[in-house]
Amino acid sequence: MVSSGIIINQLSEKGSKNIMASDHIERKLALLPDRPGCYQMKNLNSQIIYVGKAKNLKNRVRSYFKSSHDGKTARLVSEIADFDYIVTSSDKEAFLLEITLIQKYQPYFNIKLKKGTGYPYIKITNERDPQMKIVSSIRKDGGFYFGPYPNVYAAEETLHFLEKVYPLRRCNGFQGRPCLYYHMGQCLGACFKEVPEEDYKEQIVKIKSFLNGNVSSVKKSLQQKMMQSAEKLDFERAAEIRDQINYIEITVEKQKIISNDRTPRDLFNFYFDKGWLSIQIFFIRQSRLIKREKKLFPVVNDAEEELTSFVLQFYNNKNKILPNEVLIPKGFDNTVISEILGVPVRTPQRGEKRDLMDLARENAQITLEEKFRLMELDDSKTVGAMKEVTNALGIPTGHRIEAFDHSHIQGADLVSAMVVFTDGKPDKKMYRKYKLNTVDHADEAASTREVIRRRYTRLLKEHSSLPDLVLMDGGEIQLNAARDVLVNELGLTIPVAGMVKNDKHKTSDLLFGEQDMRVQLDPKSQGFYLIQRIQDEVHRFAITFHRQLHAKHSLSSSLDSINGVGPKTRTKLLKKFGSISKIGNATVKEITSLGISEKVAKTVKVSVAAQLKENSD
Repeated sequence: MVSSGIIINQLSEKGSKNIMASDHIERKLALLPDRPGCYQMKNLNSQIIYVGKAKNLKNRVRSYFKSSHDGKTARLVSEIADFDYIVTSSDKEAFLLEITLIQKYQPYFNIKLKKGTGYPYIKITNERDPQMKIVSSIRKDGGFYFGPYPNVYAAEETLHFLEKVYPLRRCNGFQGRPCLYYHMGQCLGACFKEVPEEDYKEQIVKIKSFLNGNVSSVKKSLQQKMMQSAEKLDFERAAEIRDQINYIEITVEKQKIISNDRTPRDLFNFYFDKGWLSIQIFFIRQSRLIKREKKLFPVVNDAEEELTSFVLQFYNNKNKILPNEVLIPKGFDNTVISEILGVPVRTPQRGEKRDLMDLARENAQITLEEKFRLMELDDSKTVGAMKEVTNALGIPTGHRIEAFDHSHIQGADLVSAMVVFTDGKPDKKMYRKYKLNTVDHADEAASTREVIRRRYTRLLKEHSSLPDLVLMDGGEIQLNAARDVLVNELGLTIPVAGMVKNDKHKTSDLLFGEQDMRVQLDPKSQGFYLIQRIQDEVHRFAITFHRQLHAKHSLSSSLDSINGVGPKTRTKLLKKFGSISKIGNATVKEITSLGISEKVAKTVKVSVAAQLKENSD
């Protein structure tokens, strides 16, 4: 790997920033080709912090170092120490490679979409006796999928309505007798007879018609049935049908029809200001706008490139189903995006879809302006606090802090825990718990060495990004142990500091540097409050984990002392009840339902009751 260069001469904190490239980067800039491709910007730790694509690599990459920047772009350039690039044969290949690299390395400065479960769908299964169900992912299994729905409640209400009006199968299949749903008119009777396939096909055609927006015929049919039930004095049935009609009116018909055809479409538009990109996505289904989604990102490149990257990532999520058409504003390479997605990508020029495009832009602007107002209030407590800490330690501006703490009771049940703060905010999905394997007594240094070794060996093996600062909740012993493992064993140069508490067990100072010097922060500063929050959070997380583990071991030990309770029985009781008190409150029948003999169950009840009485005394 080529040695990292250094970026110097950052002139202004608030206004435009001019960056001069190191000699190393200057030499690499001169070798850039006039070809399309992807580039990867790296920091001093050789971590990829940004991935971009370019029609002309030479012009694009040089622009970072030869022009003035502000906002997120200036922050990016200030952290670039080196870069690499990959040449592609076309702009389309560059798009595809960019998305692949972003998802692989998750660079800090790129727009990154989480791979969540997405929105729920209604599915008609591909079976001899099909049924309707709610699912969160799309599979190529021959089933019919409808949606997505704005939320689970909307999907459930629609499903319940369809089960009442157009039933398929609701039971588990043939069981020799009619199920309850059959008696309620919500199952065609696969539970006790062979239902003709034509009956299912007829129902599925009606279900598809309804879900595609054709509700008027359904409503008319229901109104006729309601009148017939009322004439027969079956007022209970009439009231039930009335509620079904009411559901159509409040959940389906209330959505404004925005087109004359029923083509499923997704519409994207944006508003860009002060380095921030606000994106609005409108989901058009059944000729109606059924859902709006908004996203906000600080961005590095121009808005058009960032939005293109967003759209391609958006549909790369395995649970996002492609519509029949995607609408985007003018100024984009619709042909390339269409080729990658495999569906038509168009820009509306007039009519209702053009009006909807303008509405999406207006909403994007309102959302971003609201964000700016909130950022003014929040920035000093998060990003600003992080910068105060790195400035006090004299290290480069960073984004991610990982903090560690240990917990035990007289050397028993030793555990460690790690919390992560990104730009001054807790990132709880990154928290980690550790049961210590190589330490069997209270040894702060040994505990630190094990957890640091395990954490960062794993990150290196997985080629994951490293933190900008490691904090240890303790003094010189933990600090020096962590530093020794990182530097001498793993060859890493991650800054490490110790969080010191005063005689009142409150956050006081930081220990940092080879001489373990005390670094004092203003007790009224946001930086000090950040360290205080981190120290309290890692201590809470470690203590909570230790208590959970200790309680589990205590329960296990209590059960081990009972005659007739072996490892299998103990596991069953632990899994089912989880605590001594819950076992004590359980009946013998509940215990025997786990496959435990009545004799052992009674013994467990008597023994646990005795233990609980002894503990209460």
